[in-house]
Amino acid sequence: MTGTQAREADRTRLTKQAVVERALALGDAEGLDAITYRRLAAELGVTPMALYWHFKNKEVLLAGLADQVWSEIETEVDPAAEWHVQLRGLLESLLRVLRAHPCASQLLVAGEKQSSAALIATETALAVLRRGGFDPEHAAKVASSTLWTGLMLVMSQPGFEPGLSKAECAEMQRRSRVRLALLPPEEYPHLVESAGTLTAWDDPEFHYRFGVDLFVAGVRAMASRPQAGAARPQRSVE
Repeated sequence: MTGTQAREADRTRLTKQAVVERALALGDAEGLDAITYRRLAAELGVTPMALYWHFKNKEVLLAGLADQVWSEIETEVDPAAEWHVQLRGLLESLLRVLRAHPCASQLLVAGEKQSSAALIATETALAVLRRGGFDPEHAAKVASSTLWTGLMLVMSQPGFEPGLSKAECAEMQRRSRVRLALLPPEEYPHLVESAGTLTAWDDPEFHYRFGVDLFVAGVRAMASRPQAGAARPQRSVE
């Protein structure tokens, strides 16, 4: 088989979705910097040139990964549920996807938000907020804040230290606990008392529950204030 024939065979058997899935897995395991065409081609068992048939450069490939992440967010809301329950469901789905893909936060922060999957997610959030009584301007602001709340909750998870192994994270936690425990108790009685809890990174679920509860409660309180752009809730999501 000639080189041209080999490249054509690679192109024929390689799908765009296969490239995205492998690249996303690589990004989750080792970070986005680990995604190179040479590395990806080797893992897929094709020539690097085969990848260019689907993605002309890495920027386009990363946009494809971001679109995959957006597409995994559950945007089917229960039409019978109250609007704030629908909003909670969207945020919780976003968090599940971000937590499942360690590289997803970076992708969504830097990536283009005009893909079809991103547009669907945003349209759904806006419809929910309009049902909650927000005018178009405030619905847009709250929808944007919903995305950033999800991103910040994941990136601020206690013990979240990209690039560090579990052993390194555990050592960092131990040192932080010791530093607090050794503070003068007469000056910092509450810090010393709470040293273990403040440096415990073994209960991320509280971090997420509290963050979601706080955000949704804040949006509901905002919806009750006409000066914040909210009017009487609509009956259904358009």
